[in-house]
Amino acid sequence: MAGILFIISAPSGSGKSTLVAEVRRLVEGLEFSISYTTRKLRGSEVPDREYHFVSVEQFLEMKDRGEFLEWAEVFGNYYGTARGGLEHATQEGKDLLLDIDVQGALQVINRVPEAVSIFVVPPSPAVLERRLRNRSQAEGVTDEAVIKRRLDQAKHELETLNKYKYVLINDVLDEAVAELAKIVQFERGEGGEAVAAEAQRCRTTVYSSKLEDVLHSFEVSGSRV
Repeated sequence: MAGILFIISAPSGSGKSTLVAEVRRLVEGLEFSISYTTRKLRGSEVPDREYHFVSVEQFLEMKDRGEFLEWAEVFGNYYGTARGGLEHATQEGKDLLLDIDVQGALQVINRVPEAVSIFVVPPSPAVLERRLRNRSQAEGVTDEAVIKRRLDQAKHELETLNKYKYVLINDVLDEAVAELAKIVQFERGEGGEAVAAEAQRCRTTVYSSKLEDVLHSFEVSGSRV
């Protein structure tokens, strides 16, 4: 059944974009909603492939015209998702995949409660810090203050986990990709009992000692269930 909205979000540096790229390559029938942003290109990014890169003035004009389903300011840059993407995907017989930050995801979850929301969790603060540093070095700029701010923000974003339907730990990429693909299959009513069982293990309401250990490492307290 086409027209399912999949929302994938994560703390900055969690490897979400790589995960999404792999799933888009492997799973058919997923239309990718390209977000708008005012930040600069990174590494091998290409305009209008990962993001529509616009100026702050252009972004704010679009916001004022009501062209965004959601928008947020993240670490000094604006990000937004254009309206109409889901309708277009449905007309094309596809589902829509949103790769958006946590602020934006929570807006969409509130506005489209039937959406399938998936939170991608880094395996530990140490791994997240390493990924942030590697990304900064690839961009040619290592700003300790920015890295620290993103690590601090990750803890606060992890505290929103219960608002999502599913959670994935992005430790081993191939495993995370397989889990995400099974969630898509299950939500589409495909794959039978085996796929359903594996997808259900990723529900945020299902206890996972591994996930509890990850949350504890970020000093996120309290049981999720």
